[in-house]
Amino acid sequence: MRRYLGWFSLALILSWAAPVVAEEVSVEEAEAFVAASEGRLLEAWNERDQADWVYSTYITYDTARIAARASARTLALEAELAVAAARFNDLELPADLRRKLELLKTAGSAPAPADAALRDELAAVMAAMEGRYGSGRYCPEGAPKEECLDLGELSNLLAESRDPAELEEAWVGWRTISIPMRDEYRRFVELANRGARELGFADLGAMWRSKYDMPADAVPAELDRLWAEVRPLYEALHCYVRGRLAGTYGEELVRPGEPIPAHLLGNMWSQSWLEIYPLVAPADSDPGYDLTERLRAAGLDEREMVRYGERFFTSLGFEPLPETFWERSLFTQPADRDVVCHPSAWTVDQGDDLRIKMCIEIDQEDFSTIHHELGHNFYQRAYMHQPLLFRDSANDGFHEALGDTIALSVTPAYLREIGLIEREPDPSSDIGLLLRMALEKVAFLPFGLLVDQWRWKVFSGEIAPEEYNTTWWELRESYQGVAPPVPRTEADFDPGAKYHVPANTPYTRYFLAQILQFQFHRALCAASGFEGPLNRCSIYGDREVGARLAEMMEMGQSRPWPDALEALTGERAMDAGAVLDYFAPLAAWLEEQNRESVCGW
Repeated sequence: MRRYLGWFSLALILSWAAPVVAEEVSVEEAEAFVAASEGRLLEAWNERDQADWVYSTYITYDTARIAARASARTLALEAELAVAAARFNDLELPADLRRKLELLKTAGSAPAPADAALRDELAAVMAAMEGRYGSGRYCPEGAPKEECLDLGELSNLLAESRDPAELEEAWVGWRTISIPMRDEYRRFVELANRGARELGFADLGAMWRSKYDMPADAVPAELDRLWAEVRPLYEALHCYVRGRLAGTYGEELVRPGEPIPAHLLGNMWSQSWLEIYPLVAPADSDPGYDLTERLRAAGLDEREMVRYGERFFTSLGFEPLPETFWERSLFTQPADRDVVCHPSAWTVDQGDDLRIKMCIEIDQEDFSTIHHELGHNFYQRAYMHQPLLFRDSANDGFHEALGDTIALSVTPAYLREIGLIEREPDPSSDIGLLLRMALEKVAFLPFGLLVDQWRWKVFSGEIAPEEYNTTWWELRESYQGVAPPVPRTEADFDPGAKYHVPANTPYTRYFLAQILQFQFHRALCAASGFEGPLNRCSIYGDREVGARLAEMMEMGQSRPWPDALEALTGERAMDAGAVLDYFAPLAAWLEEQNRESVCGW
């Protein structure tokens, strides 16, 4: 719904956006300001998201310009309202009103400078970087244009090939698309930092960290605490995988006691090692089925893959997705145009216009990803009754964790119940199933942490532009224990080869989601009365558990995240111990496997 403001309201808003002066303000003025701001933001966000949807699903010069203009207008409004909100900093206010004002100050992930020309430049730079990523192709030297490879094709090659030379070419080839982003990213940092400082933050990283209901400086220590809990499990997995890869590729390529070459781990960013499971699987771990084969044998198309995800949520008591979801979502890679295939979930009108954008493959990985993306959509609908500024998750990690929590219930028992397998495998095969899960979930943890570790240091100036790539690889070696297959220099810009960097999407949420999903799963399994190993628990069909989940989701961002966490789990602190509980049988098995190995790097 569009909202039109009379001349009196417009005059009030312009006065709120004026430089802050020492004058008395009232609670009533703060309430009027917030109400008017929510109306303006709703219209601006709808316009921006509609333009972004068209651009993401139809990348052209013109759609890029349209999206950039809509983004610039939204950035301008967010910056205006953020500055104006500071007028009420010292006023004693009801908790909900104070929370809305604080959220106004941190709306968006890239605050625009007040200068209109710089604001437009920021929007254009951001659109240019995302466009380079979305239309990126690697063209082998001398190859005709039709033989150029996009990210999906290169990712398939990394997942399937076992030829080190071919893997290296694909790995290096994708990183050619990000080289032109280097200067654009440097300029983006300058402009976004300027916007953040105009709002009173030290830099853009400090602004991002301010969104976690704790002092910004306390966030890194909280992340370090969680990482310290799970790091021994990651190191044990790393040690085991490196040993098995050395058996495949030889110790000249995969050396004991050193980082693993990044191109051998089956994923463009080494953030998931799931695709190399056949190389590292225990000899006696065959569960008796291959889910990818079962999905294809069942004749599923892309829409039916999504229907499975929807039916999981409806089994918990949630209403089906609206018909517009099926009419307006993008499920397949179009043959006639470039799109941003990176999976994402949308509420284009901040309400019931729910969609996903995803180039779906009929395989196990996308079956899980669909549950993840629909988690966003069902969460978005659960809190849409909240005031606009509260229509978000308790913290951004909650949003990412929700769908993954559901995916943890995609167990053999669930697959049997919905008819994709005939029988559950014997518990003796659980080590293989847990190892598969660890290659996806545990392997991701350090990457989920380091992306923002790098950006926060870039935003603060600790990492200078001439050190972008060097420090990126120092962090990747330190946290992940991986190394590039060929020397990298400052002529490269490897961070830009990861979507979330050019798209300016904060990444700490994904690390937190990996912690929270296991904490959510443990609590929901306990609520369901399940007794047994956590990896065997599925909440499918449990409407009482669904009601408990819905209660937390409906809170949106209206309360600090510890309140939402307590509503679901009974706990007020994030607990990485749930990860260790889930993988306890695997941890004991890895310890035995690594007994004669040289671990660490």
